[in-house]
Amino acid sequence: MNRPPSEPQRPGPVGGDMAAIVFGLARRLRLTTLTERHSSTFVLGLFAAVNGLIAIAAMALVAHVTREPFIFPSLGPTAFLLFYTPLLPASSPRNTIGGHLIGAAAGYLGLVVFGLTDAAPALAEGVTGERVGAAALSLGLTSGAMVWARVPHPPAGATTLIVSLGILREPSQLLVLMVAVCLLVLQGLAINRLAGIDYPLWSAPPARSARPAR
Repeated sequence: MNRPPSEPQRPGPVGGDMAAIVFGLARRLRLTTLTERHSSTFVLGLFAAVNGLIAIAAMALVAHVTREPFIFPSLGPTAFLLFYTPLLPASSPRNTIGGHLIGAAAGYLGLVVFGLTDAAPALAEGVTGERVGAAALSLGLTSGAMVWARVPHPPAGATTLIVSLGILREPSQLLVLMVAVCLLVLQGLAINRLAGIDYPLWSAPPARSARPAR
């Protein structure tokens, strides 16, 4: 049985809440045709592509203006989580910011412990025993600390490797990294709330289903 246009599919045909987000945005903007096709796989793929483009383009613009590295690999999976499963705890601002903060701190600690704070990145000097140790230590600490702090966010595992492999290793760069994460969270908050999704301001409430605002 087909659902009426006033009731978005949950979860959507590709899982997650993208269908509900597209539906909410289309209804907010009074795009009737898009509202009726909100669960189309083509429409969902187009939304994911455009939204990812906007997210990274915004970061690239900030990076260009400030001459700081606002773009780094783990932003990609974080952006996908914020718009694919926005109401899961892993996508909440608390977990997103906390997870990346733990990852950055653990990565830098790995550099300190193995004396690599001034070393060239692994891509330039190759993978040494010290670099392997820093990466292993940072990833282990990140995994454990996210569980202990109850802020699991899978993309933070990539963040800690970016740091421990020396791609970003200066404290100022790590600060920029966290600012970029916060900007992405603000984008997630704005788009999800505009779509009527109750994306949390900080922590995700337990066992709460996603419902678009009416």
